[in-house]
Amino acid sequence: MAVFDTPQAAFGALRPACVQLTRVQTVENVRQLQAHLAGVSGAALQELQEYVLFPLRFALRVPGPKQERLVQSLVQCISSVLAATCVKKQELLQELFSELCTCLAPPPSSGKAAPLSEELKLAVIQALHTLMHSAYGDVILSLYQPSTLPLLGFAVSLLLTLAEQEKAKQIKISALECLQVLVLQCDCQEHWHLDEDEAQQCGDLFASFLPGISITLSRVIAGDIKQGHKTTVSAIRLFYLIVGLVMSDKQLARIPKNKEKLPVEHSRISELMIHRGPDWTKSTAEKLSLLLHKVVESSSVHPHWKVRLELVELVHHLLSNCSQSLVDSFSHLLKALVGLVNDENSEVQSRCNKVLQGIAEQRIVAQNRALADVLSENLHSLATALPRLMNSQDDMGKVSTLSLLLGYLKLLGSKINIVLNSVSHLQRLSKALVQVLELDVTDVKIVEARRSGPPCPLQQGVQKGRYQKKYFRFFTEEKVFQLLQQVCRVLGYYGNLYLLVDHFMGLYNESGLYRKQAAMILNELVTGAAGVGVDFLQEREVPLNMNDLKGSITSILDEYMDQANWYLVTSIDTEESSPEQSVQQGLAVRAGGSSSSVLLLSPEPPATTRTMNSNIWQICIQLEGVGCFAAVLGKEFQLLLLSALYPVLEKAGDRTLLISETALGTLADICEACGYNSVQCLINENSDYLVNGISLNLRHLEYQPRASQVLDTMLRHSDASLLPLVEDVIQDVLSALDQSYNSQASTFLRVLHSVMTALVQWFGMSSTEEHRQRQADKGQSRPRSWGQQEVTITSQELERFFLDYVSQKQIAEGDLPDLEEEEADEVPLAKPEPNSDTEGEAPMPIHAQLAKDVMERCIHLLSDGSLRVRLKVLDVLELCVTVLHPHGNHLLPMAHRVWPALVTRLISDDPLAVLRAFKVLCTLAQTCGDFLRQRVSKDVLPKLTSSLLSQAPVSARAGPVYSHTLAFKLQLAVLQGLGSLCERLDMVFSCT
Repeated sequence: MAVFDTPQAAFGALRPACVQLTRVQTVENVRQLQAHLAGVSGAALQELQEYVLFPLRFALRVPGPKQERLVQSLVQCISSVLAATCVKKQELLQELFSELCTCLAPPPSSGKAAPLSEELKLAVIQALHTLMHSAYGDVILSLYQPSTLPLLGFAVSLLLTLAEQEKAKQIKISALECLQVLVLQCDCQEHWHLDEDEAQQCGDLFASFLPGISITLSRVIAGDIKQGHKTTVSAIRLFYLIVGLVMSDKQLARIPKNKEKLPVEHSRISELMIHRGPDWTKSTAEKLSLLLHKVVESSSVHPHWKVRLELVELVHHLLSNCSQSLVDSFSHLLKALVGLVNDENSEVQSRCNKVLQGIAEQRIVAQNRALADVLSENLHSLATALPRLMNSQDDMGKVSTLSLLLGYLKLLGSKINIVLNSVSHLQRLSKALVQVLELDVTDVKIVEARRSGPPCPLQQGVQKGRYQKKYFRFFTEEKVFQLLQQVCRVLGYYGNLYLLVDHFMGLYNESGLYRKQAAMILNELVTGAAGVGVDFLQEREVPLNMNDLKGSITSILDEYMDQANWYLVTSIDTEESSPEQSVQQGLAVRAGGSSSSVLLLSPEPPATTRTMNSNIWQICIQLEGVGCFAAVLGKEFQLLLLSALYPVLEKAGDRTLLISETALGTLADICEACGYNSVQCLINENSDYLVNGISLNLRHLEYQPRASQVLDTMLRHSDASLLPLVEDVIQDVLSALDQSYNSQASTFLRVLHSVMTALVQWFGMSSTEEHRQRQADKGQSRPRSWGQQEVTITSQELERFFLDYVSQKQIAEGDLPDLEEEEADEVPLAKPEPNSDTEGEAPMPIHAQLAKDVMERCIHLLSDGSLRVRLKVLDVLELCVTVLHPHGNHLLPMAHRVWPALVTRLISDDPLAVLRAFKVLCTLAQTCGDFLRQRVSKDVLPKLTSSLLSQAPVSARAGPVYSHTLAFKLQLAVLQGLGSLCERLDMVFSCT
């Protein structure tokens, strides 16, 4: 269809359709007019606006019942005209507004809503929306005069009814959006925006509608979730826009004390107008407080994130515009805001943080004494109810509650000290935190987890700052613990550090029930005070004083490492229980031997699993604290290193897995803080202090059994460069073992096992080198094959070969001549060549000499009456053999001396000892070779074969349980090792 650009052409096209519709009001005639309107340009239609609207309005005003389809078509056609034109006359705007509202009104005779179709309702609402947007310039303000108050009230009532009672979501949303336009709070940029005077006038007008609008909207917001989140979002937005307009602090400040009198003709209107004076403001604020509480409670837990996001906007809008008038609602508004700081949705969380940041930057809390009081009051109430809430709520409820607490603390900022300076506030808050953080120490696996064998080096196995996962009585969700950490850190960041440390140290010493929780809180307080990992809204007013921080950390460290708190019973193992008791009941030498004191304690009852678990966690938390302190002090921690390093190394060598792992993580933190490249550098550079402490404590081993743990940790995490530094300590251990092997053999053997393990790690021959060595030895012992090149052998070499053979044969048979006689009887040989290897044997290396000395002690202790000691001796003996492998001239005589005792262990001892002794035999066979062939075949093989033959019938008819018995394990080990043993000894069996 051609477009009619001029009014004349458009009039000619539209006149027949308009006349026909005026004569006969049918749906078909409306459609004809609608079709002609599509071909008319906007400018031409603007000139003919009233002419085109006349037949449509006339059809609506015709008395009598009308078909809904006809009314809907008329309203839609009016809407299309208004969408293309502007309403420039006030009378036309008011008349159209009234006529459209009448389409939604119930019949005069009925008190109920008209049974209109949903399509018609939606069409009328959209037409009203279009009408409000089509008003040109300040024509829209003609609707907002005291004289139009009844008409506005009528429209507001109709739209509120649709928003609340309709089932169709689209109608509810459209009605709320139309209401938003009606109160001149539309989101459209091109819509009319009020200046200050116009806003004041509209605020006075809308004050009459505020009760009805706010009450209805609160019901919509708290309505059934099935209405959809868009409806709720629209209702929340309209709620805070209308409340923010009517209760605006700026507007209320301009309200005169006395109500202005309207002219006599407006006397009835005057009764409807509200005077927003102090009394009305106070009364309305109290009622709005109830509604806001309802809105916050329902919206803050709404499952859809957009509803929660709109709630944040509500709080922001009202706090920004109504901070004076709605002071009674601060509690609910802040609860909504801070409760969403840690929302699961990132957009809600981000927006909430920005709003809180804005509040903090604008110093709303600091400048508004009432708001600060409300925050303090809420904080006190929440702290009081916190233990009860933690007991009664699920984890999601706990997250909400703690988010609320954290938000209050962030908003208070430096004003926290006002709360903390109140004894009752501080006590309630601290007791609440202590109760909530109570650990679950019933898991028996904690005390059962033991360190078996040397763990991997620290650089490979432990990462900096890796703390043990904790389990709490009142919650399981990790988010809850993270919120509690942030609460403590915010307290440390803003609060008086000396006051907080002193208070929680009092709780630490008050009762063992509080000690672990108080230590956790102290660690987080210090971390927060240093500004590490703390989420704050505004910088603290007073910057951190490093001297205060160091002083607090020093006092906490002294308390942590006090003997009563550092040396706790963590095991009922018979081997380790007695040293624990001796430490707690006798003389306790301070870490590193720097000081000593006498600590006399009464004998305690046997520790239960719960008590030991509790002690383990306390030590772990204190170790984590040392790591935290190192991290926050950085290089400054170097000053505290001498008092902290030795105790931490003690715990790194602890037999309890949880403690040793935590201590290793603490060592990694110390390295990071103090600038050491590795734990090896940390140990080596402080080795003089550490070795001195070990040496002093070894002299009082009955009171300081953990000196061996420190040495063990040093050896495991260092390299061969440490050996010259600890050589004297090892010799002291050997001397002490010679003097008190009856009482302290087990402890000393643990030290020697650590030493030998380190020597094997540093100097032991790798498996590849060992294989090559064995192949080379075999090659040298075999006769030259036909294909090999002939080698010339001198007479001196041949003579030396036979003399060595005779010497080795005598040693193998046990014929060991005295060294002096051997030297006297030695046949002089021809002087060797200057370059010959016989110039003289090189002196033994330090590590080989240490292995030989240790092996000497093992020979004497192999027959000890304690099975535990014998087992440890066999372990150490195997390591000694491995270290002495390259030094055959020294290993073979030692093997000869150890053989009788070893054979006894193999043939007549506890199965555990037999199993361990067989392992030692296999190691000896691998290193000594031909030396053991005759001995094994004569002393060992008959017993082993006899044992296997006697055990065969039993194992043949044994059930599945047999595989778990010690006899089975011994039989399996012998069968698996016998073949390789015979192969290494070149033993040949004839089948006869």
